[in-house]
Amino acid sequence: MLKDYHTHTFRCQHAVGDVSNYAAVAVQRGLKVLGVTDHNPFPDNRWHNIRMQYEELNQYEQAIDLARQTYPGLTILKGMECDYDRDLLPFYREELLGKRNYDFLIAGIHYFPANGSWTGAHSYIKTPEELTAYTDYLLEAMMSRVFTFIAHPDLFGSSYPFWDEHAIACSHRICAAAAALQIPLEINAHGLRKKPREYPQGTRYPYPLLPFWEIAAGYNGLTVVVNSDAHQPEDVGAIAQALTLVEKYGLKLADLSSLEDPSRSSLAASPLRNE
Repeated sequence: MLKDYHTHTFRCQHAVGDVSNYAAVAVQRGLKVLGVTDHNPFPDNRWHNIRMQYEELNQYEQAIDLARQTYPGLTILKGMECDYDRDLLPFYREELLGKRNYDFLIAGIHYFPANGSWTGAHSYIKTPEELTAYTDYLLEAMMSRVFTFIAHPDLFGSSYPFWDEHAIACSHRICAAAAALQIPLEINAHGLRKKPREYPQGTRYPYPLLPFWEIAAGYNGLTVVVNSDAHQPEDVGAIAQALTLVEKYGLKLADLSSLEDPSRSSLAASPLRNE
């Protein structure tokens, strides 16, 4: 049963199409579950050029409601891909999961504190110290227990140029924490739709970072979810190539079926929120 828990809409300003456009493709391709997870707005509209504005939240939710009415045979989950910030945890818990009744939130670490400022994970992890700072922040996001899974945990491979002892050590830290906390890690197919790049050790996609997933396979209890991270409707469900990594490395797929139960409380959306 094909499910895709990570998609975006035009509101993030680097995607096209609205929820109904993605839902139409999902139905055409036989998906049973579609997670709509645009990049979260911040109440202070921080990084406003790559995410929806806070004022668009109601419109976003209305678009999800409309798609649910139009495609009743498709389970459409209301979610958000959130950049972690400990100061925003009350907003995530009380506003999104609470008042607004979101089904789930995922953590995507695109920015993290390093060198006295916010550093971009896509392009600016160049030193072992920056790689460690990224990993520290990702682990803090995990330990918040607000997020159902971690999007593209190996995103550091996009900018950190080497697969070396530092990359290996940070990968082990991420995987060990995911296994201990029972929070799934995402194999993100969007990286496989990007152009391969030249790195010191050869040509590869920026992510998924294959040695990372080989390490992940060694951790008992670690589970993964495979998503399209679609930024255009035609990419919904385009996860076949990423799914081959599950078989290649003997990884275990996470069971997120509890998200689809309409009787459950939104605040219990993630099996991880068990404080």
